Amino acid sequence: MDMLWSGWGDPAQATPLPETVIGLLRDLLGVKPAATAPVTLDEIPVPESPLTGEALAALAGAVGDEAHVRTDAETRIRHTRGKSTPDLLRIRGGDVTDVPAAVVLPASHDDVLAVLRACAAHGLALVPFGGGTSVVGGLAPERRRPFVALDLRRMDGLLALDPVSRTATLQPGLRAPHAEALLAEHGFTLGHFPQSYEWATIGGFAAARSSGQASAGYGRFDEMVLGFTLATPEGTLEAGRAPRSAAGPDLRQLVLGSEGAFGVITSVTVRLRPLPRTRVYEGWRFASFEEGTAALRRLAQDGPRPTVLRLSDETETLIGLAQPDAIGAPDAPESAGCQAIAGYEGTAEDVAHRRELAAAVLRECGGTYVGEEPGERWAHGRYSAPYLRDALLDAGAFAETLETAAFWSRVPELYAAVREALTTTLTEAGTPPLVMCHISHVYENGASLYFTVVSAQGEDPVAHWAPVKRAAGEAILAAGGTISHHHGVGTDHRDWYVREAGPLGVEALRAVKRRLDPAGLLNPGVLLPSD
Repeated sequence: MDMLWSGWGDPAQATPLPETVIGLLRDLLGVKPAATAPVTLDEIPVPESPLTGEALAALAGAVGDEAHVRTDAETRIRHTRGKSTPDLLRIRGGDVTDVPAAVVLPASHDDVLAVLRACAAHGLALVPFGGGTSVVGGLAPERRRPFVALDLRRMDGLLALDPVSRTATLQPGLRAPHAEALLAEHGFTLGHFPQSYEWATIGGFAAARSSGQASAGYGRFDEMVLGFTLATPEGTLEAGRAPRSAAGPDLRQLVLGSEGAFGVITSVTVRLRPLPRTRVYEGWRFASFEEGTAALRRLAQDGPRPTVLRLSDETETLIGLAQPDAIGAPDAPESAGCQAIAGYEGTAEDVAHRRELAAAVLRECGGTYVGEEPGERWAHGRYSAPYLRDALLDAGAFAETLETAAFWSRVPELYAAVREALTTTLTEAGTPPLVMCHISHVYENGASLYFTVVSAQGEDPVAHWAPVKRAAGEAILAAGGTISHHHGVGTDHRDWYVREAGPLGVEALRAVKRRLDPAGLLNPGVLLPSD
């Protein structure tokens, strides 16, 4: 099943906002219904593919059948850009300036190499396409030449499983729920559940350094990767002979997070965990975000660490965004203070032991236990936020997210700086916002902050957001944060990433790019500026 072309996920799961929420948006933020309705799929004028007959024949030969090279309007629209709010606003307005010239569906590593050769021969750029869930412009290359979207959905198998080593080798187009189902048949799980889980792919997780909502217990996806196979215009690169090695710099870390700019990941070997026998999610309350942050730091540094550990600030708790399914509900929980979610997965004995010890720490830090109901509601609605974002857009509001991370000592400053940048910039533009934040991932040495912004759209919503995004990016770097913790770089964060990496670091990455992709055909302008 394809994602909704003009929004997130499965259209059957979309839920309109309650009238009470629409009224609050109108009264508090000045949100008005959009002046014009979004275009329909068949109303979008898509130009004919610019590919020559020779180029199309070469691509068909690379994947073995012309049926796996698609140039119809609908397929190309569905592969245009990703799912950020600006992406959706542009496609809803009929803007397909980033439409691929064709969509190519390989079935193997050799197919991918052949497609790369065909692209090089005919002067085409190429963008790897997994679940299409990018929210940072990662699927919209600089348009200096036609490009093809390499849809990896046919490469969706479990290639190998080693129960002794607890590893599995997966193909890149395998969607996360299918991967979990295949691994569960053998008693294992990846434990990787980002908000994009229902639609994202294994290759996308690796290419963007994804981080799941249970990262406190299972780790980030880049920590799970033990090896990979990469198809590049210059040949095949493989890495990962052992779980750890002192044999020089780790090439795995070079490719993880490269967002298709260095090559196409065609297989990923990951470590596995046994399926948990027990799962418990519970809620806690703190009087302030500062108090709750200190409690999370205690658990992250000294343990015991829950599998899931999150903290919403006062505004996010008040609105109920920590439990999207509860927004606007008459039985919404008491919302004073800050809500934390602690989740535990494992054996019954392990879960009980960690819960007891963690509860003692949380109480000592000022937390109040509020039962399992908030935790279970969070777990039930953990993938609902993108649908809520779409409902807000439908109602005429602007809703977007951004995230960052810093060392614990810098987290308070980072939180205040980004919040101030978002609030001030939007207020001065005539659209005072609602700014919410939560700590989404914790580490021994720091944490990530995930912001959600809701405001009126302004006359031109995409142009209206651009200076706000710039102000937030500047605030992040000035406060010592990273420009992205798990969304990635794409084109949206590229200029700040260049500053974060520094001139010498960028030149080193350019040298890698030139060696693996000398013609610059892979995702041009994504991650690094084009030469």
